[in-house]
Amino acid sequence: MQGGNRILDDFARIMTDAAGMAQGVRREAEGVFKAQFERMIRDMDLVTREEFEAVREMAQLAREENDRLLARIEALEGSQATPS
Repeated sequence: MQGGNRILDDFARIMTDAAGMAQGVRREAEGVFKAQFERMIRDMDLVTREEFEAVREMAQLAREENDRLLARIEALEGSQATPS
């Protein structure tokens, strides 16, 4: 009977060690994958969200200024077209 318990104890210890090793391998694989992914993204020369938002805001302001200037030009051209 004790021989059976020892076999089960050994089997349980082996399974525990294997589970720990599998977790270590998983963490290592995740680290390698993350490093490769970050390198790939960095090489793609992508912009950050903050940079994108800043440029988008600048474009919106430029559009608004263009609309104001267009309205001003049209008003000036309209005033020149009518005789004073």
